Amino acid sequence: MSNQKLILDRITTILSETDNSKSADLLKLVEGAGRTFIGGAGRSLLVSRFFAMRLVHAGYNVSMIGEVVTPAIKAGDLLILVSGSGGTETLLPFVKKAKSVGAKLAVISMKKSSAMADAADLTIQIGNDNSFPLTKGMPMGAQFELSTLIFLEAVIADNIFAKDLTEEGMRAIHANLE
Repeated sequence: MSNQKLILDRITTILSETDNSKSADLLKLVEGAGRTFIGGAGRSLLVSRFFAMRLVHAGYNVSMIGEVVTPAIKAGDLLILVSGSGGTETLLPFVKKAKSVGAKLAVISMKKSSAMADAADLTIQIGNDNSFPLTKGMPMGAQFELSTLIFLEAVIADNIFAKDLTEEGMRAIHANLE
């Protein structure tokens, strides 16, 4: 079996074990938020940046946490965190701050229950508790990160169809100071 097939087969299996109805729940939170703040750590941070960029292309007011130009989170805002473990120590203060000001929290994780998930208004468990066996060739969270990337791209696709967004309209919002 090729390594590409190994990776694609694992992602397909994990996504088949994921509750895809949570896509609509996440979009509803984004739609209802004043502003959306997004973050993660390590490779999960990279995945969260993909999602943030696409939400901006779709016309939403989005900030990445930890950037010097990120404004204060307030009541009515939404914080979305991507964390495989749901317990990433560097992200837990953001959970506390968001909840203390009355913002909503969405957590995307491998775990249904964790420090982050238990505080969340919406927890999206990618796969299930048995979806991530050690797999040679997919080290250190690769299964979660790649599956989450595809899940979130599908959330964007759902939004594109629901709002009839066009490539031209999204491209017009795309960064032009690159």
